[in-house]
Amino acid sequence: MAEIEREAMEYDVVIVGAGPAGLSAAIRLKQLDADCNVVVLEKGSEVGAHILSGAVLDPCGLDALIPDWKEKGAPVTVPVKEDNFYMLGEAGKLRVPNLPMPPLMNNHGNYIVSMGNVCRWMAEQAEELGVEVFPGMACSELVFGDNGEIKGVVAGEMGLGADGKPGSSYEPGMELHGKYVFLSEGVRGSLSKQVIAKYGLDEGKEPQKYGLGMKEIWEIDPAKHREGTVTHTMGWPLGKNAGGGSFIYHLDNNQVYVGFVVHLGYKNPHVFPYMEFQRFKHHPMIKELLEGGKRVAYGARAITEGGYQSMPKMVAPGVALLGCSVGMVNVPRIKGNHNAMLSGKAAAEAAYAAISAGRSGDELTAYEDDVRGGAIGADLKKVRNVKPLWSKYGLTTSLAVGGFDMWCNTFGFSLLGTLKHGKSDAEATEKAAKHKPIDYPKPDGKLSFDRLTNVAFSFTNHEESQPAHLTLKDPDVPVKVNLPEYAGPSARYCPAGVYEFVVEDGKDPRFVINFQNCVHCKTCDIKDPTQNIVWTTPQGGDGPNYPNM
Repeated sequence: MAEIEREAMEYDVVIVGAGPAGLSAAIRLKQLDADCNVVVLEKGSEVGAHILSGAVLDPCGLDALIPDWKEKGAPVTVPVKEDNFYMLGEAGKLRVPNLPMPPLMNNHGNYIVSMGNVCRWMAEQAEELGVEVFPGMACSELVFGDNGEIKGVVAGEMGLGADGKPGSSYEPGMELHGKYVFLSEGVRGSLSKQVIAKYGLDEGKEPQKYGLGMKEIWEIDPAKHREGTVTHTMGWPLGKNAGGGSFIYHLDNNQVYVGFVVHLGYKNPHVFPYMEFQRFKHHPMIKELLEGGKRVAYGARAITEGGYQSMPKMVAPGVALLGCSVGMVNVPRIKGNHNAMLSGKAAAEAAYAAISAGRSGDELTAYEDDVRGGAIGADLKKVRNVKPLWSKYGLTTSLAVGGFDMWCNTFGFSLLGTLKHGKSDAEATEKAAKHKPIDYPKPDGKLSFDRLTNVAFSFTNHEESQPAHLTLKDPDVPVKVNLPEYAGPSARYCPAGVYEFVVEDGKDPRFVINFQNCVHCKTCDIKDPTQNIVWTTPQGGDGPNYPNM
């Protein structure tokens, strides 16, 4: 729609995404120069609406950015008091002692938080410094300069009809131009994906790997609540079907975060990650905790798991990728928010130095050097072999060999070097004929729930008259290829029930996309074996409205 004329606004730095990385960058820019003109554009209806994370927060990023965060009232108030790790069997559990674990696995000094609430507070800090923060502003296009550099984004386009053409209430949105553009969209962001492809930023890097994280908030019996307790589990119910595990975090107000992560490199297309999560809650240990309580919220989000060897080049002319747009999660620690904050701080410092020197639209190489050579690179390099070991050799070997490798890396060396991931998660999916279907128990409506019931607790809403933001490169592929060859995995890997194969009156199957259900997890864009599904941004404000995630 290049023929549409749009107004343009000029800024020093345009930031896409009000997550921990984008807000850290905005705050740091204003700390360095109160006159720096900074805007943050957030596609959620409010800051925090699309933020979903575990989360146990390592406060090192916050310490570096806002040293007096406690005095300023940051919602970081539940310190970790107890750290438990269990291996689960179908009916039992085995406590894994903390002593042999590498020091980096210790949660002492960390906090159980709602990252949505942390981001809401960070947005307030940014606005007090003079940052313009605009929620409900989805960024749908990149704007290029005369020399091929990225000079801005299109934000706020609204009112397109289902056919993609402007309707009666159409608003063209605006172009927001900056000397530099920061993309902090989170995992598999649509603009970041375009930038990586256009500039070949992933050339020579290992493929990015992902997990699907699903999370419920439960209010439990006060007698069972142990504020500050952190529990992680591995093993049942996943077994050999997939890698992954759970987290159970006791925050305040008798609430517990119950989460489940399934690594998306699984081979068997019959795996149903959402149902693995629901089955997990019937383990005796989890059932005893949750019985008598109630689930009050649900959400899902992909997690970048490739780590050190999968991080693409982070800069191109005029643009820098921040946080999970690069992939900065420390997989064994299940933590990435601290690195996201540090990346935002580093990008801001590089942009400030460049702007002060009269530069614009070039590559902020100082930012990339800081990330790879500083605290973020050091954090991720120590654990770089855990994920490929897990993917190739399974849980037991990865625990033993990966743990040994992390201990070696604590002292600055690795006998393994840097292992490769090999295949993308889409390529890892094997044909259905190689695997047996999996029989999952029906949800009981008390501990476990069907997808559509749970999606209602994500408070998701999409304007139905707009174009579907989930598109197919070839509309024939789902029925002609994915259904017969892979047993239609999109009907299972989506944690929100977006995709269906519908058969009516003996007719051929029909592929249906219920985009209204989408919680923006991006799993379909990642796991589809033919890479036929493309996730794009719906109009601003649409999607989940997470209250306390």
